[in-house]
Amino acid sequence: MSTQEAGSRLTNLWDKARAAGMSEPELLLYRSNLLGSDKRVTNYGGGNTSAKVMQKDPLTGETVEVLWVKGSGGDVGTIRMDGFATLYMDKLRALKGLYRGVDFEDEMVGYLPHCTFNLNARAASIDTPLHAYVPKKHVDHMHPDAIIAIAASANSKALTQQIFGGEIGWLPWKRPGFELGLWLETFCLENPQAKGVVLESHGLFTWADDAEACYGLTIDVINRAIAWFETETAGKAIFGGEKHKALAPAERRAVAARLMPAIRGMVSEEAHMVGHFDDSDAVLQFVCGRDMEALAALGTSCPDHFLRTKIRPLVVDFDPAKPDVAATLESLKPAVEGYRKDYAAYYDRCKHADSPALRDPNAIVYLVPGVGMITFAKDKATARISGEFYTNAINVMRGASTVSTYVGLPEQEAFDIEYWLLEEAKLQRMPKPKSLAGRIAVVTGGAGGIGSATAARLLSEGACVVLADIDETALASAADNLAGRHGKDVVRTVQMNVTDEAAVIDAYAEIAVEFGGIDIVVSNAGIASSAPVEETSLELWNRNLAILSTGYFLVAREAFKVLRQQAIGGSVIFIASKNGLAASPNASAYCTAKASEIHLARCLALEGADAGIRVNVVNPDAVLRGSKIWSGEWLDQRASTYKTDKEGLEEMYRQRSMLKRSVLPEDVAEATYFFASEASSKSTGNIINVDAGNVQAFTR
Repeated sequence: MSTQEAGSRLTNLWDKARAAGMSEPELLLYRSNLLGSDKRVTNYGGGNTSAKVMQKDPLTGETVEVLWVKGSGGDVGTIRMDGFATLYMDKLRALKGLYRGVDFEDEMVGYLPHCTFNLNARAASIDTPLHAYVPKKHVDHMHPDAIIAIAASANSKALTQQIFGGEIGWLPWKRPGFELGLWLETFCLENPQAKGVVLESHGLFTWADDAEACYGLTIDVINRAIAWFETETAGKAIFGGEKHKALAPAERRAVAARLMPAIRGMVSEEAHMVGHFDDSDAVLQFVCGRDMEALAALGTSCPDHFLRTKIRPLVVDFDPAKPDVAATLESLKPAVEGYRKDYAAYYDRCKHADSPALRDPNAIVYLVPGVGMITFAKDKATARISGEFYTNAINVMRGASTVSTYVGLPEQEAFDIEYWLLEEAKLQRMPKPKSLAGRIAVVTGGAGGIGSATAARLLSEGACVVLADIDETALASAADNLAGRHGKDVVRTVQMNVTDEAAVIDAYAEIAVEFGGIDIVVSNAGIASSAPVEETSLELWNRNLAILSTGYFLVAREAFKVLRQQAIGGSVIFIASKNGLAASPNASAYCTAKASEIHLARCLALEGADAGIRVNVVNPDAVLRGSKIWSGEWLDQRASTYKTDKEGLEEMYRQRSMLKRSVLPEDVAEATYFFASEASSKSTGNIINVDAGNVQAFTR
């Protein structure tokens, strides 16, 4: 989000015609999705909404009051009806009689399932009491940057009064839970004229007895805060004024491309991490600011920001006025180790007798002066969202530090949220990671049948995949298909001619910026030609060798550079051919180039072993369906060679095989996945034939 965007007004998106006829739960869903559609209102997964609805009790048939509230772990922008928890209000009120005080408030979460209405399986969140005890039908709890900038200011109570008068109240910091729910109820009863409250270091609560009115109030309150900040910050130095000049866009990405694989290697000892790069206007203004380091050291304020970004970011030692990436790379290792030691010390200072064990001590957010922000997490979506959260934190720091003094969350409070036993229980409920979680793969020839099938197989196991191909149109189509099935976060494309050294080098730089590095390289770019040797031109011969031999060399060479820098191993898989082992008539150029691939793989297996880089080969044969090389002259040529027609060629190949079965792109993809996965962690220099059985291609 740019600084300019952060200062613009929100639009009231409520459509009366669309809302007409909606039930109260449907209006809650509509309101939630509208609020969550703009990151200036709340960040991903942040905040919650609720409505108190009169419904028929399925047991007694009586009309009872039911609280509908966003369930645990949901996101208001994308929530659907099944994302809301439903609870009996009379039972929620009865919980007050069981409450033993602030020292025991966590036990109240265990009572929430006993309040469930209509056997709803959606777990209620820790914020449920905050909604239940506000004596209004509709409640919004949002995390707007403009409001948190007020809440994170040293004089936040006075600012709230100055901006909103008595219409919006103020409450001091309190960790979300049952006690805060009672505080809100007391505030509402003592201040019946109030329409909401600012929670110190946290966010905004607003309420009304009508869904549209509640939504409109939330938008209006945020807009009033935005307008106030625009007036108060006009003409003032932001972040202490500019200390650094931002590099040009291409230079920023070039620096990030060199830094990200190095950082990734350092932080992926326990689990492979995926990176995200952000050089938006808001981020650049912050990383170029004179006060950036001092503000960054204070940490974030809002609990949701903190949970996504850790205690504080790591500021990378880089001077954009005298860019020396080599020197920065040298300084990275001690900086990362220093961050780990500081984080462990923070844990030791703040831990309780029953605290969960120390988690990954590496930083999530890396700030590079003049370049931007890098974030690392266990998957791409989380890395991206962590960056979005820190951008929200930047916007908060921007406002608070300009009009007042920015105040981060106190260290002990931050720890108590990060290592909250309830948060730990939520983490323990997370599904087990897929086999390729955190892995980054590139597939050359990615737009073809084997390439796209391989990409789909790797994506299904949790990998991020970059499709590389020379055919831009086919590449876009394949990427759209895969992104539609697996999500946009995990699919990227690079147009690559594998015979062009500069293009290959540039592609790896692009991959580094998009995902942080590489783990799996599937060299699959292909060409096929068929001609008797006396009719094989030098151009045809050279073209086969350029794509199938030199191209595989270039792709592997650049991969080795990144893999060695990361120092966490990797897997290189060549998609060769049965023809690399078994001679075929009228295809000397193709067969020779494929044989070259196989022997190159053997050589690379020797060279990569010391770094944990495994190099293996998959040898397909007669993959006709979905394969681009069978769509042109090659099909006619092979049919002519074997004295059959196009329709008969696949049957001929099937009957030629020992198993009498057709070989499909998905079969090749399965063998490739085996070599990419830990299932083959002790295999290198090997060949798997996927040819339905061909005795001439037996490796021994």
